[in-house]
Amino acid sequence: MRARGDHFPLTPNEVEAFHRDGWVTLPGFLTEPELAPLERDYMRLLRREVPVAGRDYCDMTGDYDRPIEQFEILNVMLPRRYLPALQGNVYERRAADVVRQLLGDGFAIDYDQLVAKPPGREGAVFHWHQDLGYWPITEDTRTATFWLALDDVADDNGCVRFVDGSHREPELREHVPLRGDRDKNHTLVAAVDPAKDRIRSAILPRGAVSVHHERTVHGSAGNASARWRRGYVLAFRSEATIAAERRLGFTHSHNDRVDVLTAIGEQTRRRERGAGG
Repeated sequence: MRARGDHFPLTPNEVEAFHRDGWVTLPGFLTEPELAPLERDYMRLLRREVPVAGRDYCDMTGDYDRPIEQFEILNVMLPRRYLPALQGNVYERRAADVVRQLLGDGFAIDYDQLVAKPPGREGAVFHWHQDLGYWPITEDTRTATFWLALDDVADDNGCVRFVDGSHREPELREHVPLRGDRDKNHTLVAAVDPAKDRIRSAILPRGAVSVHHERTVHGSAGNASARWRRGYVLAFRSEATIAAERRLGFTHSHNDRVDVLTAIGEQTRRRERGAGG
């Protein structure tokens, strides 16, 4: 086993890939015995055995009023808030160790998220976006976002795809609401040109993770397979950035009412001023 307790040593090539491409994959991040209790809690939340407030349980592709039976992407925001037993688990501890190797000290979990595409949901599309397009622009935007595979994920069941090097572009790409009204649909969409952008798939076996930069453009296709595609997200940001977000009333909850003004409005103002990233 590669991990030594909570320590998961990175190779120089892995550190270089994260900073060069804006993302990296880490196989063997969790073992089957480590995955089992996380999977049990994951499914308790997905089956709504644990109460989740308002829009923090939603379909990421459809209107907020869509019946749960019609959900394409089951999405649970901030599961560690609703199920405190998740806090401090081995995934969180090991991911924190990787963040120290990639970005240094002074980082903490900003938010967590569960994203699941049931079998045969070809409409379960995550549109191209940069995570920072959804967030307030703070002084320190450094982020390491982990995506843990609870199933084998590949192109057929909608694995995450990344645009290599897009995090090094001087400005965020323009993001527009999918349906023109974020009260009806949370989704933002960024422009991607397959003829110019280098797009690669994060093909992961169960227990592996991908880790990406907050400015790396990414998205995923629907699930055309007969198996699930379940992911468990952890996003680490600097403690100062987290404190600045919370002062704005921004928690990454879909129940927040500050996100449109901060994430879209501030981004637009920075473009108008000609500010870099």
